[in-house]
Amino acid sequence: MTVRTGKTFAVSMITICQLMALALWFSATAVLPQLRSEFGIGALQSSLFTSSVLLGFVLGTVASAIFGLADRIEPRRFWAASAIIAATANILILVVPVDGVVVILLRLITGVCMAGIYPIGMKMVATWSRGDTGFLVGLLVGALTLGSAMPHLFAVAVPLDWRYVILTASVTAYVAAIAILLVHLGGAPARSPRFDPRMVGKIWSNKALRHACYGYFGHMWELYAMWGWIGLFLYGAYSDRMIDNPGVWSALSTFAIVGVGAFGSLAGGYYADRIGRTTVTIAAMVVSGACAMIAGSLADASFILLMIVCVVWGISVVADSAQFSSCVIELADPHQIGTALTLQNAIGFLIALVSIHLVPVIADHTGWWGAFAMLAAGPILGTVAMVRLRMMPEAIHLAGGRK
Repeated sequence: MTVRTGKTFAVSMITICQLMALALWFSATAVLPQLRSEFGIGALQSSLFTSSVLLGFVLGTVASAIFGLADRIEPRRFWAASAIIAATANILILVVPVDGVVVILLRLITGVCMAGIYPIGMKMVATWSRGDTGFLVGLLVGALTLGSAMPHLFAVAVPLDWRYVILTASVTAYVAAIAILLVHLGGAPARSPRFDPRMVGKIWSNKALRHACYGYFGHMWELYAMWGWIGLFLYGAYSDRMIDNPGVWSALSTFAIVGVGAFGSLAGGYYADRIGRTTVTIAAMVVSGACAMIAGSLADASFILLMIVCVVWGISVVADSAQFSSCVIELADPHQIGTALTLQNAIGFLIALVSIHLVPVIADHTGWWGAFAMLAAGPILGTVAMVRLRMMPEAIHLAGGRK
């Protein structure tokens, strides 16, 4: 097997492979309208299609950090094996009862394997960093965002049958698993900082670091719940308007709304290095929180207004994502970084599990306006945390002194 060299080829291939494999994350979520219609899946089961992947990612991330898997296994092989297992778990959804517990276990396995794809992709790209780490991280976060949107495009590009969407997402992941082996790394990957539970108390006593985590927790309260439920909200809005083929239009709209966040990620990374991390995170959360407050009430408003608000929400909801990890890296002691990042991510994704399950419950009682407005609590509290961080002396360590 010939391995191609060169930074442009390698970074491009890693990014494309990330995008293709990460389509597995929301492959089942994207077809929820069809599953609910065909099988009568309730709110709890619908929530588990997304939340079980997040829980799996938490478990996989913590296990990888504790056992140092990213250092013990060659990264391209680790990535490829994770993609193959995840794609197999995803495709097995086609042969088990969709409304049973086995499908949720398969989604959990997919989430565990995501811990061998997304972070390892970051590790591989970092070997090519030559003073452009911020751009490369933004590129990979953009791939995560666009990959999360891809299944909604699959729902339109292939016949509108949920089985084809699942199949397409799995096949693209299998292809990516082969393609990643053609990539040449830019050097020896840096060793991943290990998770040390003995450091948790010391990390949490760091006020500045704690507030950076608070900001991330607020961000996560909103992000995955928005990504997970915006498609079903739009499906209902289009159905109520008696629009032909509401499934097609809601899938296309969701792809655009989630996918445009890739540009928000790149812009967020670019400007955070130049005008400050707290500046970018505060601005993004103010905008996304405002969109969350009003988006759910626009189901019957003009189509143009609805789409403008949702697209702005899609850009702003993820524009700050990578900056919270950057804050932790810049504020933590070097020997604490691995534990601090693992702690931040684990708690953040667990918080996302709560909001994902709350959305349909609140929507059943108040409608979508109440469910989405509830999500605004995250960016509101996150903004307060980042404003307080900005006022601390330790903020001088962020982005080379640019708060």
